[in-house]
Amino acid sequence: MKRPLTAGIAGYGVVGQRRHRVIDQNPLFKTIAVSDTKLANGYSPNGVKTFSSAEEMLDDDLDVLFVSLPNFLAPSITIKGLEKGCHVFCEKPPGRSVQDLLKVIDVAQHHPHQKLKYGFNHRYHNSVREALNLISSQTFGNIISLRGVYGKSSIISFESDWRTQRALAGGGILLDQGIHMVDMMRMFAGEFDFVHSIVTNDYWGHDVEDNAYALMKTGSGVVASLHSSATQWRHTFRLEIIFDSGLVELSGILSGSKSYGQETISITERADNLTLSEPQIKKYYDDHSWKDEIDDFAKAIDNDLPILTGNAQDALNTMSLVERIYWADKDWRARFNLAFPPIEANTK
Repeated sequence: MKRPLTAGIAGYGVVGQRRHRVIDQNPLFKTIAVSDTKLANGYSPNGVKTFSSAEEMLDDDLDVLFVSLPNFLAPSITIKGLEKGCHVFCEKPPGRSVQDLLKVIDVAQHHPHQKLKYGFNHRYHNSVREALNLISSQTFGNIISLRGVYGKSSIISFESDWRTQRALAGGGILLDQGIHMVDMMRMFAGEFDFVHSIVTNDYWGHDVEDNAYALMKTGSGVVASLHSSATQWRHTFRLEIIFDSGLVELSGILSGSKSYGQETISITERADNLTLSEPQIKKYYDDHSWKDEIDDFAKAIDNDLPILTGNAQDALNTMSLVERIYWADKDWRARFNLAFPPIEANTK
């Protein structure tokens, strides 16, 4: 395999620029081109080619494509990247709907030697990894329940931003941000068979939700409650995992904006008399999630290994659960004529 592999970034906003910084930290990749509607065709000061459209950029000699585009554009550009022979890394969500993603998967199945990975970077946060280790080792026995809140002060823009338009975004705060919490709950507890929900847009009044409340249960009996909110008024990330003999609490998540507070994990063991002991609290100061995610992608490409986390099946199962949360609210379902998502769909 030649080194480095030439990389292009489709979508060069905040996320695309942050990806650029970590992509070039990996010796397997070299970013040679970026595209964005705000850019003119030419070269940046550091010699990277610039394009006003991703389609034009894909005519360049690229080995790897990174997709940081809005929900309504990401699936088609991912497909075009695969058809051009690129390995593709696409940010979450993978599209507006399960149907968007199934179209990508259909194309990916015809390109089995190319890697397709989706950017669920919360899986790579230190607190999340520590919690997963405690679950895998059964340090505190089995999970009884999970309770999560992920909220921000608003949807990004209230007037013209694509995130507030159902036809372009596919969903609101749940699909934009809450999908991370949905994905982590799946990773921790397994697949959820029963879903009840309340989905509303009562505050901001867009045709996408500003709050989603879900109560879910796995086949093994693990219960999870989730609140995804655009009316939190303070950026908030909090996830509690209750075990047979302990409690693990994740609070805060390191982000580019630093607005979700200190990332911590609090671990409390149940004492013999069924009381709780004093918690052990660990704080994290560095966010390596974006870099570690890209390094995983590079390792899979370089060694022809399967994508183990953030693969198409992960994305499909998470998107299906998001759609089931929407569908489970009968009023929301009727209002937008929602079809029941294909929960048995798979990438095989």
